[in-house]
Amino acid sequence: MQTHQIAELNLLWGALILEELARLGVKHVCMAPGSRSTPLTLAAARQSKLRQHLHFDERGLGFLALGLAKASKAPVAIITTSGTAVANLYPAIVEAWLTHVPLIVLSGDRPPELLDCGANQAIVQPGIFAGYARQMNLPTPDLSIAPQALLSSIDDAVSNQYQPLHINCMYREPLYPSAEAGDHFADYLRPLANWQQGTAPWTQVAVCRPCTLPTAEQLTAFANAKGVIVAGTLPPEEQPEALIALANQLGWPVLTDAQCQLRQHHQAIGHIDQLLQQPDARTLLEQAEHVLVVGGRLLSKRLISFLAAHSWQAYWQLLPRQERLDPSHNPKHLFTAPLSVFAALPFPSSSGKDWAQPLMTHNQNVEQLLVNEIDEGEFGEAQVIRTIASAPAHQLFIGNSLPIRMFDMFAPPRQGDTSVTYTNRGASGIDGLLATACGVAAHADAPTTLVIGDLSQLHDLNSMAIARTAKGPLVLVILNNDGGNIFNLLPVPNEALRSQYYRLSHGLSFEGAASMFGLPYQRPSNLEAFEQAYRQALSHAGASVIEVCVTPNQASDQIAAIGKLIRQGL
Repeated sequence: MQTHQIAELNLLWGALILEELARLGVKHVCMAPGSRSTPLTLAAARQSKLRQHLHFDERGLGFLALGLAKASKAPVAIITTSGTAVANLYPAIVEAWLTHVPLIVLSGDRPPELLDCGANQAIVQPGIFAGYARQMNLPTPDLSIAPQALLSSIDDAVSNQYQPLHINCMYREPLYPSAEAGDHFADYLRPLANWQQGTAPWTQVAVCRPCTLPTAEQLTAFANAKGVIVAGTLPPEEQPEALIALANQLGWPVLTDAQCQLRQHHQAIGHIDQLLQQPDARTLLEQAEHVLVVGGRLLSKRLISFLAAHSWQAYWQLLPRQERLDPSHNPKHLFTAPLSVFAALPFPSSSGKDWAQPLMTHNQNVEQLLVNEIDEGEFGEAQVIRTIASAPAHQLFIGNSLPIRMFDMFAPPRQGDTSVTYTNRGASGIDGLLATACGVAAHADAPTTLVIGDLSQLHDLNSMAIARTAKGPLVLVILNNDGGNIFNLLPVPNEALRSQYYRLSHGLSFEGAASMFGLPYQRPSNLEAFEQAYRQALSHAGASVIEVCVTPNQASDQIAAIGKLIRQGL
């Protein structure tokens, strides 16, 4: 093959890969600049089926793709160049692997003869993500490899994908073609004639839906007891409302996690984290005999401890696919099926129907306490969280560390539609949270709020460059308590160690950062000012920043005070 044809064949392979990905359901491609990935970049530039997203920082790019995949419920492609550009995707890939988000990394790479010989920007990229991504290592483009073999290998790797896939693409120079591939490859492409005229993938793989369900006898035995349902992490597409219908059928309470989409449902027990401190509620829950845990990765340590310590007569867990999601390793029956299918099974009315009805009264009493102590109390983080949770339904992304815990502890119940809630609770890192929220917002340009702590925002400051491209309302609410003050809640041996090694006070404000990236900025100092700023931000077509500055101990002192009141009884 002539030298000038190398670049054209590189581009042709890139075009075939991206076209097949589009036919397999990919809607978005996230790209960072680089030379070795040029065949993929040029192919993406002319691909009309994929919406393009560009960012200079690969770490943020990976999390942007993560958010897009969550919101679009489809795989998202990521194009990077070689070297450490690929390594910068690692945190996002880890999060995607743990939470079953289908990202597809397309990394440009040096050919084999340029590895381990001192060539520029050359590292060993195959297997770089270890066990956190499936590997597909392509050879350098070669006319001896049939194009249908390339397409079928892509189909096999991507179909039924629910975790990250790394496709490493080795390219020889030259990388920049003088012209697009044309008649040079007419014979090479002839087997694809029908494919080129259609829109379907080369290999049309049927959707695999694992489904293992209990028998009618098991349903009857399980229902005839005093039971509880624990709603763990559930994405919106799992139809979480079906769990409320099942709970009504059985007459069992639904104990909700912040990530289940039912945390604020008026028929659910939303304040379970607090109720497990309340003596009467705890005594009532000790009567439970059976438990159904739907989903996993629970947030509340009190709820996790209750599940672990209680002597269950029967423990069932429902997951979308077989997985070990129980750090307490309880003996159990594990069923795999969509929630809507499981909830529609012929469960009989329970012999223990409505056994825990007083729990709803306890839940309402906790809510009234929170109204008195938070809504009518001092301006601070909990008040802001409850205000946002009461806003008109939209997309809500809740950052890690203190924000997600305060939402879980304090979010109010509400009638009607609630916001769709997103989190990054696989590895639960503070990295990439703004970038992920930008991806959630960008899929459909839907109104989105991110609640994030100050250290998390400092960690992802580069992603303000992504935020500035938002077309729909994207409200960045930064809770600035001057450091990692979640450590106020943890048993660090003494205050000196806590201050020097854990909280990491910084004394910084985000007003200058907002100005640098051209984002509207407000810093309200009371609830009325926050509510006004938040309404304005939700009506603004684009990203805006609201910074809430509080003292380092405001939230932790309030959490402790409320906990003390609850333990004293309601």
